[in-house]
Amino acid sequence: MTGRVLVARMDNVGDVLLAGPCVRAVAAGAGHVTLLAGPRGRAGAELLPGVDRILTWCAPWIDPEPAPVSPADTSAFVDRLRALELDRALILTSFHQSPLPLALLLRMAGIPWVGAISEDYPGSLLDLRHRVEGDPPEAERALSLATAAGFRLPPGDDGKLAVRRPLPDTHALTGRPGYVVVHPAASVPARQPSALRSAATVTALVRAGHRVVVTGGPGDRPLTAAVAGNHAVDLGGRTGLPELAAVLQDATVVVAPNTGPAHLAAAVGTPVVSLFAPVVPAARWAPYGVPVIVLGDQAAPCRDSRVRNCPIAGHPCLESITPDQVVQAAEELSADRGGGLQTGGVS
Repeated sequence: MTGRVLVARMDNVGDVLLAGPCVRAVAAGAGHVTLLAGPRGRAGAELLPGVDRILTWCAPWIDPEPAPVSPADTSAFVDRLRALELDRALILTSFHQSPLPLALLLRMAGIPWVGAISEDYPGSLLDLRHRVEGDPPEAERALSLATAAGFRLPPGDDGKLAVRRPLPDTHALTGRPGYVVVHPAASVPARQPSALRSAATVTALVRAGHRVVVTGGPGDRPLTAAVAGNHAVDLGGRTGLPELAAVLQDATVVVAPNTGPAHLAAAVGTPVVSLFAPVVPAARWAPYGVPVIVLGDQAAPCRDSRVRNCPIAGHPCLESITPDQVVQAAEELSADRGGGLQTGGVS
């Protein structure tokens, strides 16, 4: 068994949750696992099985709103790494990110073995330069790095997303299980339907006979209030991530854009109607391991652009999704939890 291993995933909560199968594979073959997360992803790290310690640092080459590079802060981070006396490190990144800045800091901290997926020439920074062919789902891409490093999922682990249990009891917030969750917010505007469109979706779901719970973070309260209206339970700002996981677990289906809570729904086993803007590929970033129906024009002009704000007037890739389409998809997933990923373009 390998000794003390660090796994780094320094993006948002959803990215950290997608690293879960990789983390569990490492944990099955390591004596101790430290997860290095950014401040935006720490709450997700706290829910991952297999993590013994969480180290948080804001990487200025990854965070979307980084502070200026500070030599003192960087040196202090290297000192913290050195004090952990780590034996190995695996660096997980998205395809457009380089692992090499972090690999350099890990070397400076004295970590003797470092592995990562890297298209860039790593020189002496990496012991394992792993390559991934094609465009697999992000969870599988990350797990492939662990496999290449000699770590395997333990017997009986299905490789899906997962969270630590038990989860909190949230029935006082939601009532009995069996509702539909609508989560209208995303981390960037290009991935988020308008408040009017989300409110119309809630109204259509209620008219179709469904109880609806609307979720969101503290900063989403004006949005969730507008979307819930008088038709749904508004939980905007009323749950931490463990409570949100419990709320999603008790739903029959979750309706959400490409956002962390969609991956959290997958991690608790709940099907997802994914309102997916094609600024990143759905094949890679759609919720993983549960029945999913992807709605949205995946051939829209914004495809693969990674833009934060939609460049097309009217945001057609998401605004063209009708409430009736969402209701139909939600009822299909509620009736049959055994389905797989289905991609439906919206004209």
